[in-house]
Amino acid sequence: MKSKTDQQVCRKTRIGRRQRLAGVLLGATLFLGSGATYLQAQEGTQPRERYQANWESLKEYQTPDWFRDAKFGIFIHWGVYSVPAFGSEWYPRNMYDSTSSEFKHHVATYGSQKTFGYKDFIPMFKAEKFDPAKWVALFKKAGAKYVVPVAEHHDGFAMYKTNLSKWNAVEMGPRRDVLGELATEIRKQGLIFGLSSHRIEHWFFFNFGRQFVSDVLDPKYADFYGPAREESDDPSSEFMNDWLLRCTELVNNYKPQLFWFDWWIEQPAMDPYRKSFAAYYYNKGREWNKGVVINYKYAKSYPDGVAVLDLERGKLDAVRELPWQTDDAVGDSSWGYAAGNTFKSARYVITNLIDIVSKNGNLLLNIGPRSDGTITDEETQVLLGTGKWLDVNGEAIYGTRPWKLYGEGPTKSASGAFADQKVPFTAKDIRFTTKGEVLYATALGLPSEKTFIRSLGAKSGNGVIAGLELVGSGEKVKWAQKADALVIEPSASYPSESAVVYKISFKK
Repeated sequence: MKSKTDQQVCRKTRIGRRQRLAGVLLGATLFLGSGATYLQAQEGTQPRERYQANWESLKEYQTPDWFRDAKFGIFIHWGVYSVPAFGSEWYPRNMYDSTSSEFKHHVATYGSQKTFGYKDFIPMFKAEKFDPAKWVALFKKAGAKYVVPVAEHHDGFAMYKTNLSKWNAVEMGPRRDVLGELATEIRKQGLIFGLSSHRIEHWFFFNFGRQFVSDVLDPKYADFYGPAREESDDPSSEFMNDWLLRCTELVNNYKPQLFWFDWWIEQPAMDPYRKSFAAYYYNKGREWNKGVVINYKYAKSYPDGVAVLDLERGKLDAVRELPWQTDDAVGDSSWGYAAGNTFKSARYVITNLIDIVSKNGNLLLNIGPRSDGTITDEETQVLLGTGKWLDVNGEAIYGTRPWKLYGEGPTKSASGAFADQKVPFTAKDIRFTTKGEVLYATALGLPSEKTFIRSLGAKSGNGVIAGLELVGSGEKVKWAQKADALVIEPSASYPSESAVVYKISFKK
């Protein structure tokens, strides 16, 4: 225990440190609009124009090839909410809503919110079995090319070392820089490091808790729970400045190549802050000589082409000219760990990955580790099953681009955000991708009878086929390009489960 004098000194040191950092970061941000025209390039090269904080300048952005080639990434929702492990990662909000099951569960399990608030879970979040090397090895075996841990969720607890809040995993709970350790290991094992910030939603996240004066409204915890305003209230300039400072701190200290935002950045009041952050981050990417990506939801946040569109638990039903991404979870009802959660199958993940990639998209697949840092067996098996398929068929996914048609088949594709693929794909559903002069046609099942691909019939005008092989198999495939369809005979056995890939070449 520190003495009162020591506590005052520490507090002054923290405030001074925060103010100095805020000044540096705010100065860097304001510099974006100061009229500076060029980004200093390396000696001996031509200077490059610096992105400005306006849409005209930001529309010069191009999605980097690493993202377009990667196709598959891992999302990680892990935080204090994994301790109660009930309902979902929105437990910290819902535990204060008297109409919710989380509220009732909390009272029955931990007692009144007056005496046991969300803050009281923090010492219980120990992460004693957290092994970043083991995590990343699993993600790599799953076939992922980039990894996106949540840096801060709506609950306001930072999973990284920050000078802007004492409520972080280095000073409390695990007492480890979770984000930093993961970033180091992700890069060490040859994957791309990204992160997500859900900070802006913290504005209203604890508003149900305002009825608990001894907890959410206690001045001692105002810097954690606050502001706890209504979602209908415009965020204050102070709060938006804090958001911008936290984002730029993450960029400066962790150098992510992908920065993922949740939906609430679309607020009209956020417009200048969104532009300022994008310009700052994109200029940093140029400084690092690395392509960077911002993910956003809904058209109100960024114009087409300025950043990469992301659809939560959904996808598109057609090819999109611009790159895009689906973020989905292995868990059906929660992104974070929660008891009783059910899980998708590896087949679901594999066939939807193929479908998404055929339409110029990426899949960011989420897992939710337990509070001790272990990953569930169910999620592990889904990841390993996906990786096993990609080991055989990855050439039809990685580095590919969409064909003139995404595919064909009887099963209707889900479309839009929060649109699961409720009707499973079958072997009669075909998806196309290309790489150079090669066309890949993937059947979203194991064909037990002849496969008919209408888009590749001789009369389709899509080329004369010179050769066809089953990826991952030495078996000679019997096929014929007839007038109305390419007809492929079923094989005696297939090299992988869930889906099979045919590699097609054309006569020149």
